[in-house]
Amino acid sequence: MPRAIWRGSLVFGLVNIPVKAYAATRDRTISFKMLHSECHTPLKYQRWCPACGREVGWAEIDRGYPITKDKFIALKKEELEGLQLKTVKNIDVQKFVDSATIDSIYFSTHYYLAPDEGGEKAYSLLRDVLALTNKVAVGKVVIHNKEHVIAVRPYQKALVMTTLHYPSEVIDIDKIEGLEKPAAVRGNELDLAKVLIEHMGGEFKPEEYVDSYRQAVMQLIRQKAEGIEVPAAKPVEVAATVDLMKALQASVQAVKKEQKPASAT
Repeated sequence: MPRAIWRGSLVFGLVNIPVKAYAATRDRTISFKMLHSECHTPLKYQRWCPACGREVGWAEIDRGYPITKDKFIALKKEELEGLQLKTVKNIDVQKFVDSATIDSIYFSTHYYLAPDEGGEKAYSLLRDVLALTNKVAVGKVVIHNKEHVIAVRPYQKALVMTTLHYPSEVIDIDKIEGLEKPAAVRGNELDLAKVLIEHMGGEFKPEEYVDSYRQAVMQLIRQKAEGIEVPAAKPVEVAATVDLMKALQASVQAVKKEQKPASAT
């Protein structure tokens, strides 16, 4: 059973809804341990204090903010939790906006919100009115040592809270190499690309997608566990398209052939 990672209240106007936040997604990246290549022993990492010459336990650790290279301001967990900010224990809703006005590049981490004791009816009211008006609640909350801008929206039978990046956290696109001068596109190339997109159109169905890399790695692990040595193959490299029109035409024909129903036998 998932555990709540945050408890507090969702506040808008004079309405106060006790809620709990749960992680809505999980990372399925394959995790590897670092092994000594000579003996395959897992490496150890220690919280080592070079001044005291010994390993330090979690209870002995404070947080330090660097003010110079070698000087820090030490902060205790209790001091940070004692900050008198409304957003430390509250999701402070400040406005309601159209969902389409938030560009997805600002989206960061998703959390399910569930009603806590006494908040069930107000929770359902907010979920239903957001769905009815196609609005998103925007506000702020402190989670994991940071005050986040958040968006709260209905999702299936729940409310989902998504932390948003601040503008200063989004990399300036003008600093990306290769985008200084966009290449010109001809009309016939654009028309053919539109045809290809139309033929490849469809609905997004998450269940259709699997992590092929994960499956391949797990298969490799199973083979090695059984003593089967698998020769390493070179990664497939794909060359850049030179003749754009030829590639588009071939793509359209391939898609048409793939989608053509089999003839009756």
